[in-house]
Amino acid sequence: MEFEELASIPGVGAKTVERLAELDDPAEAVSEGDVSRIARAPGISEGRAARIARAAIRRRHGDSGAFLATDRAEELYESVLGLLQERAVTAHGRKRLETLYPSASAARIEEVRSFAKGAVEREPTPELLEALSGVEPLESPGGIRVRDRCLATSDAETYAEATDAIPELSVELVDDARDVSDLARGYSTVVVLDEAFAGIELEGDADVRVEPDALSEPAAVVPERTISFFARNRGRLLAAAAVHEAASKLDIGTSIDIDALERALERLTEDGSVDDDDRLRALETAIDDLDAAVSMAEGVANDRLRAAIEERDVTIEGADLLSLVERGAGVDSLLERELSEEFAEAIEAARERLVDAVGVDDYESLARGAFPEEPTFPVEHDGRVIDRLREELSADRDRRATRLKREVAEELRGMRGPAKALVDAALELDVELAVSRFSRDFDCTFPVFGGSGIEIEGGRSPLLDVAFEDVEPVDYGIEGVSLLSGVNSGGKTSTLDLVGTVAIVAQMGLPVPAEGVRTRRFEALHYQAKTQGTLDAGAFESTLREFGSLVEGAEGRLVLVDELESITEPGASAVIIAGILEALAEEDSTAVFVSHLAGEILDATDADANVSVDGIEAVGLIDGELCVNRSPIKGHLARSTPELIVEKLADEGDDSENEGSQTGFYSSLLGKFEGNSD
Repeated sequence: MEFEELASIPGVGAKTVERLAELDDPAEAVSEGDVSRIARAPGISEGRAARIARAAIRRRHGDSGAFLATDRAEELYESVLGLLQERAVTAHGRKRLETLYPSASAARIEEVRSFAKGAVEREPTPELLEALSGVEPLESPGGIRVRDRCLATSDAETYAEATDAIPELSVELVDDARDVSDLARGYSTVVVLDEAFAGIELEGDADVRVEPDALSEPAAVVPERTISFFARNRGRLLAAAAVHEAASKLDIGTSIDIDALERALERLTEDGSVDDDDRLRALETAIDDLDAAVSMAEGVANDRLRAAIEERDVTIEGADLLSLVERGAGVDSLLERELSEEFAEAIEAARERLVDAVGVDDYESLARGAFPEEPTFPVEHDGRVIDRLREELSADRDRRATRLKREVAEELRGMRGPAKALVDAALELDVELAVSRFSRDFDCTFPVFGGSGIEIEGGRSPLLDVAFEDVEPVDYGIEGVSLLSGVNSGGKTSTLDLVGTVAIVAQMGLPVPAEGVRTRRFEALHYQAKTQGTLDAGAFESTLREFGSLVEGAEGRLVLVDELESITEPGASAVIIAGILEALAEEDSTAVFVSHLAGEILDATDADANVSVDGIEAVGLIDGELCVNRSPIKGHLARSTPELIVEKLADEGDDSENEGSQTGFYSSLLGKFEGNSD
């Protein structure tokens, strides 16, 4: 997918393409539906990233994206998506699940079904879920700048090439060996790119390398280029490795040597340094503690001299004192004459303390030179020697750190691609496990596509405000246009929600919460939620226009409507609903209208119209509570709650020994209900 193709995705304009261009591989991120990567583009939120990913999928499958035709249908989808996302461990998994949506495209449904059938076989063990908690998408390290090395060349063309090829290092122009020598005093390592400098001899311990081929292998010169990626993502990679170890029986597939990766990562710190070398640690400690060590060494020498002076009676005869004054001598001369042995011992103690504090081989001689033999009080170190010691320790540290980095970089060479695949597989496993957990938690099965309606066997809605195990299973089949009648609180709306949920989940390509489902592939779901109160004239007209547009192109749609009669007066509602049902029946739609006016609507419906009535029947009242058969009965107009109560009162009167006017009254009322139902 090129940039031109990105611009062809619905909703992706020129500015969005510019923002996506900031990603490493925007075409791959979009084509794979990687919401996390898309959201890293500047100015693109996670919600926007999910919309871009879905739009790309829809474009690939020729999907209009119009399956969810109403707000209530969108609400059901969001609820289902929320249940899926609750079962993902990683933030990436939750974002990735947003690319699953109900589609009218057979190809898209089958694409997800194929993925989901493998996913439900995954076993979400506690160990696996715990390991996933540390996995995140890999990040690219920021700009790397290395200041302890430089490149040197006398050729302007090579200079330009080096600047482009290895921007992490400074590139310096030199004319001769003297220029190189000057550079070596400021850098721990100088890499000379010109063959002409081969055999160059410099004073001191400067690390100067003549490597004409250095630009062909930048990682050898700048191992940080390789290491920084792994250091930045160290925790993520170790977590992904743990996932693969916990999922060893799942065969999620990886081409990387995980043991080798873990060994290399264990040597790294998150700042990109190598942390498993004793000499490197000794050098770093010596540098960090050098000022304190010098101060302590001075203290040792001065304490010893002070004690010696306090213990000694020094006598100076007048001639000697006059001689010292005439020569301009001071306390140093006095120390040399009277306390030479004690001074020597104090200096030696200071030297030993400093050498011991530095603690690095090869630097004893230089450290001892920090305290000269000339007597003085108080004893002071030679700052020039300490500066040189610091410089040499630092250069040694930098050279050793670079060598160690090269070793680790060599171990990690070629692992970046497989490491990315390792993390991607772990993150994708989280998505699969979320689908598996959804399927297991809600006793799901894959639907069978076919037929002209939808048939649900043992369906249980996961959206009810009760524990799922307490939800009563419902059997319900819809073919053509039906009215659904039933008592108040009998489950009509929850049955409608179940039908809508099953249709949405099925056309997401996922297993549905039922023992079995056969369904047609619907073009759209139009779910009209229950209206709160009678509508005013304007809202009423708008609602009629909405249904007018619906019935004109309703073929292949699933239409669910909850108590439309509340929009206006009952008499007018029955007539309007009857007209809508007749139109839907002619358009080969699958529709269910929940209504308390089912009888009145049937009376107003054309006898030739193929409109049936189903009923959620209450079998009676027990202790004032309805006892309901939640599965609708086909071809049955359910009795209302008032009729059940009147029947109960009439039955109680018949069983009473005291017959009276009340019993006759209840029986008479019951007869009117029964007459209306004939």
